[in-house]
Amino acid sequence: MDTGRFRVPAGAMDWAIAVSVAALLLGTGLSGQHPAGERALIGSLLLAAGGLALAARRRAPIVVLAVTGLCAVGYEAAGFDVLAVSYLVAVYGAVRAGHRALTVAASVSLLAVLPLTALVFRDGPAREAFAQARNVLEIAWLIAAFAAGEALRQAERRADEAERTREETARHRADEERLHIARELHDSLTHQISIIKVQSEVAVHVARRRGEQVPETLLAIQAAGREAARELRATLEALRDDDTTPPQSLAHVPELVERARSMGLDATLTIEGQRHDVPASVGRTAYRIVQEALTNTARHAGATTAAVRIEYRPDTLAVQVDDDGKATPDTAPVPGLGLLGMRERVTALGGRLRARPRTGHGFTVQAELPVERAS
Repeated sequence: MDTGRFRVPAGAMDWAIAVSVAALLLGTGLSGQHPAGERALIGSLLLAAGGLALAARRRAPIVVLAVTGLCAVGYEAAGFDVLAVSYLVAVYGAVRAGHRALTVAASVSLLAVLPLTALVFRDGPAREAFAQARNVLEIAWLIAAFAAGEALRQAERRADEAERTREETARHRADEERLHIARELHDSLTHQISIIKVQSEVAVHVARRRGEQVPETLLAIQAAGREAARELRATLEALRDDDTTPPQSLAHVPELVERARSMGLDATLTIEGQRHDVPASVGRTAYRIVQEALTNTARHAGATTAAVRIEYRPDTLAVQVDDDGKATPDTAPVPGLGLLGMRERVTALGGRLRARPRTGHGFTVQAELPVERAS
């Protein structure tokens, strides 16, 4: 996967480093004094293997550390005096991955094994054997590789913490702004809409008591006032939901179905799959989808039945709401605020939402919400 538009893919970069290190080790080993015959072949293979093993350093840093260390011991025994560059790169990768204690233990062991290998497999005085072992793994280079890996690990950790802090700050500011908007809407609109609603209802009531015909415009004002009050309450409820102490979740979906039945819908609820815990954000989003879909069905679809289906899958929660309303495949759905809100919630979780007329007649809302489960 590309790490950026103009960057080399991480896998290709790992292979480029591995091939380069293998070529460097082979070139260095074969250009200097080296054994002949079968030992030369074995040593060359170990030099190349130590370098190519670095291609897996991101996926298995400890395994690569062990492989490169064993290769260094092997080509030292074969008679090659080559700095263990592959092992130094493996030390850097293992420390960067956070395996500091294992890396120290492996390096100390390797520093002890290399001189013993030279004593056993090399001819000559012990001093020369120790000098040859020091050429394979110098302590200064080992410390430098360890320090570089630790420095980058600390830098990445600080960057992650800074990113989390920025996200938390942005989320806190968004919550404050949402609550501020809710207060402004409540203070500026609720009172005025309530006056319009009450006055229109009083006017309709008085006209009917007098036996007068109620004008259509007055009935329209009364209906609009009621609808505006309901929509404003729903908007304020959504704005005041701070996503930290969610009042609704999957456990409250049956209440939505019962409420839809009280509004005249023949609503049913089906739950499939093996139930498991889902994140609060997923449960809250599923609740909102069912709530909005049933509300739209009761108010605008002209439907008599509604079917809610929730399916627990291993890594997905599927939510589907179907009705038998007046929508047809030839009717383009009107993208209202409710549908837009559902789509935004689902997209924020990395899921998918489909809302379209059903074959024949009726409307369907289908959502797939990814669920990250602890292993």
